[in-house]
Amino acid sequence: MRSASLALGVAIGVMVACGGASKPFDWDKHIQMENEITALWTQIRDWRREAHMGLEPTRQDVFQLQNRSVPEARQVCPESHEVPATCNDICDLSTAICDNAETICKIADELGKGDEYAQDKCASAKASCREAKQRCCRCSDKSAGAARL
Repeated sequence: MRSASLALGVAIGVMVACGGASKPFDWDKHIQMENEITALWTQIRDWRREAHMGLEPTRQDVFQLQNRSVPEARQVCPESHEVPATCNDICDLSTAICDNAETICKIADELGKGDEYAQDKCASAKASCREAKQRCCRCSDKSAGAARL
């Protein structure tokens, strides 16, 4: 009897020391979240095609934005940037791409830094956001320059 009590005490001590019983991993939720990332990322690829961009950002661009936030990726145009009507399409697409990037990265953060798939899609989405915003700014600069002539 005494050894059973001792064994129970040791087991409880180990559980307390290790932070208690861990929650079982929810594979269904994990798969659902990765599927959501895939759907959002697929939309970004469609929008990139619509904007006459390559389907994927360059690996160099992905690497450069890997440790930056989506708001940092969005910061391309000057604060006083006004979008002329001729640039509405590309600028609207850039906003949609960046919105998807924000959602992808939030999900990736929830899945954790160890989820390589989610983290890679987040970095790719941030690079797409930045590239699309750059196109929006270039379009606006060209339109503003043409209006001044």
